[in-house]
Amino acid sequence: MLAMLALLTALGRSQAADPQPYQVTIAPTGDAALDKALTGASGLVSLRESAPVGPFPLLARARGDGERFLAVLHGMGHYAARVAITVDGQALDDPGLLARLDGLTEATPVVVAIAVTPGPLFHLRHVTLEGEVPAGFEAALGLAPGAPAVAADVLTGGARLLAALRDAGHALARVDPPVATLDPAAETLDVRFPVHAGPRVTLGPIGFAGLDRVHEAYLRRRLALHAGEPFSPAALAAARQDLAATGLFTTVRVEPATALDAAGTLPVRVQLRERKPRSVNLGASFSTDEGGSLNAAWTHRNLFGNAEKLTVSGALTQLGGTANRQPGYTAGVRLALPDWARRDQTLGFHVVAMREYLDAYNRTGVTGGATLTRKLGGGLTISMGTTALVEDIGQEGVHTSYRLAQVPMTLAWDTTDSPLDPTRGLRASASLTPTLSLGNAQTSVFTIAQAAAATYLDFGTKGRSVLALRGLVGAVQGAGVFAMPPDQRFYAGGGGSVRGFRYQSLGKQFASGRPVGGTAVDVGSVEFRQRIGASWGAVGFVDAGQISSDGVPFTGSPHVGAGVGVRYYTGIGPVRLDVAVPLTRERKGDAFELYIGLGQAF
Repeated sequence: MLAMLALLTALGRSQAADPQPYQVTIAPTGDAALDKALTGASGLVSLRESAPVGPFPLLARARGDGERFLAVLHGMGHYAARVAITVDGQALDDPGLLARLDGLTEATPVVVAIAVTPGPLFHLRHVTLEGEVPAGFEAALGLAPGAPAVAADVLTGGARLLAALRDAGHALARVDPPVATLDPAAETLDVRFPVHAGPRVTLGPIGFAGLDRVHEAYLRRRLALHAGEPFSPAALAAARQDLAATGLFTTVRVEPATALDAAGTLPVRVQLRERKPRSVNLGASFSTDEGGSLNAAWTHRNLFGNAEKLTVSGALTQLGGTANRQPGYTAGVRLALPDWARRDQTLGFHVVAMREYLDAYNRTGVTGGATLTRKLGGGLTISMGTTALVEDIGQEGVHTSYRLAQVPMTLAWDTTDSPLDPTRGLRASASLTPTLSLGNAQTSVFTIAQAAAATYLDFGTKGRSVLALRGLVGAVQGAGVFAMPPDQRFYAGGGGSVRGFRYQSLGKQFASGRPVGGTAVDVGSVEFRQRIGASWGAVGFVDAGQISSDGVPFTGSPHVGAGVGVRYYTGIGPVRLDVAVPLTRERKGDAFELYIGLGQAF
């Protein structure tokens, strides 16, 4: 009746301020967390500027805050709490309040004062499970008698119990909303969880839906989930991630049925949506020493229906730059056969043609080969292959034709969180490449050994402040510098090693000032990366390295470069711009180097 009278009064007025300006004060309770929750729940506070209202809606908003505040207080265990709200000094239920507000003008802000009396904090007394519950699952609730009776904790306990039952194979388990009984005199809360665990089940038939070009037989070989296995949410999630990682699908859902089949097992449906099989990628980069590069690649990621990946690529390289003599190119074809002969094993083939006009040498050649790669788990990968290379190389006016046969072997470990912008984890690799080189009348046999590692330390900032460390060491055994083809020697300097120095410029030089290359290398980098705002970042770095000719790392002349950079973060990865200067100058070296590309430097 009072609300109807207020409504009629509101409809009959004509001079009241509309909207009615107001101010809100919420008296502190002495509990910072509670004060923050109350302020966050207040419509009076959140809507004061964005949604101004007249007197009558203002009173409705204040009443709504009273209800919201009690919900917050009860949820945080204060079941005897009281909330008092006054508007312009009068209680909300005062019959003359609306008429009083009608007489105010827009120049008179109304003060809405809120006083909260939390009362005692209630605690849990009895926490029980009711229904079909296997022994030992009470602890999964994580709710101990005597703990604060916080609603969110109670609900989370029910979710934990349901997760524990499902993890134990009870796929159809159900935990209903808890039933709470309040004892105001004892300031306690009794909570009862109705539970239906159901039987432990095994997986039944696994069906696929949504397939078009992808062969179901391939997916069944790929899927690490089989009928007859115990139900496991973790196994279902891993299967979904595994299928998504093939790159064949835009959507992958692994959905268990809601009821057992006639055989008493739980069928599983894999719902898929295929990606378009073809894609085109374009890229560009630039540095003052290596110049610019433009590259393009066409990829078919499901050539024969079994996730075979065919990539045709080409690039224009050495477009300008102080370490180049004229533009070059690369063009290649690569084919990868995933899960070849066994799961997590890929057989790859490649043929690549190249032409380079570098400061160190000129090269025209064709290379081809095959590589077998196996994932061992935990980020560990091993690969072995064969490579044949036919090339013509000119260095210091002498041209030599080479035919090389190589057997590269690599062990790699990667636990980082991103390929283009790692913020934590480790990347490490070790490789051996026995090589037979035939060059005119000269034959040599040698082995190239390399080890590299990079680690990323996040200072608890979710990737905003990262220290990145990198190291590389390599040596050649079995041949001296001039018994090796120039392109197989070690070089350092440039964006991939010691920034601030011209590409491949470190180490001994010919009388012309061009680099000789060496039989050993060592390089190290320290880089600090700091995000600024949502899209920008800055870096500072120091690189050091040396090239030697005796096959032993750490015996050459060390060179150090340092610089700073800017990052602009995109959905693909950070766009990188670095400027570096040499701290130890090379003969005929550049005063500085500029690098632009996509992704972090390492």
